[in-house]
Amino acid sequence: MTTVRMMARDDIDAVAAVRVRGWQAAYAEIVPRSYLDAMDAVADAERRREWFDAGGSRVDNLVAADGDEVTGWAALGPYRGEPDDAEVGELYAIYVRPDRIGRGHGRALMAAVRARAVERGFRSLRLWVLADNAPALRFYERSGFAPDGADQIETYDRVPLKELRYATDLA
Repeated sequence: MTTVRMMARDDIDAVAAVRVRGWQAAYAEIVPRSYLDAMDAVADAERRREWFDAGGSRVDNLVAADGDEVTGWAALGPYRGEPDDAEVGELYAIYVRPDRIGRGHGRALMAAVRARAVERGFRSLRLWVLADNAPALRFYERSGFAPDGADQIETYDRVPLKELRYATDLA
């Protein structure tokens, strides 16, 4: 059974592994292989530990777990773009271990993200998604998000990739 809770310091190594493996699986045909191969779960965990130990962040990190095993991770907080509106939140990331995709872990995380966003007083939630990531687009659309017309270009190892902004109302 999947449970979702706030990330604890002891979850950091597992969260870093979920993030890196999630990127490498989800973006294998989209992001340059050189970028994906350079991702390092140990370095990612070290950065997360520094952030976690510093405290006071405006970011909520949630983990999905099956018993004691971390199976997914999501991060949300205030929207980082314009306009700077305290009622607009952003889903910064959501990843599920590739071997657990399709078993409800992502849906459980998304439900918890939405609930936490409402608790924080956000009236809407936005996210950025690679335009070529068809499975993610379907997941977000099934979760009530829709493209709002904004896009941007992010560059990975000198390869420009288009991102779309998706949004949903939480009211």
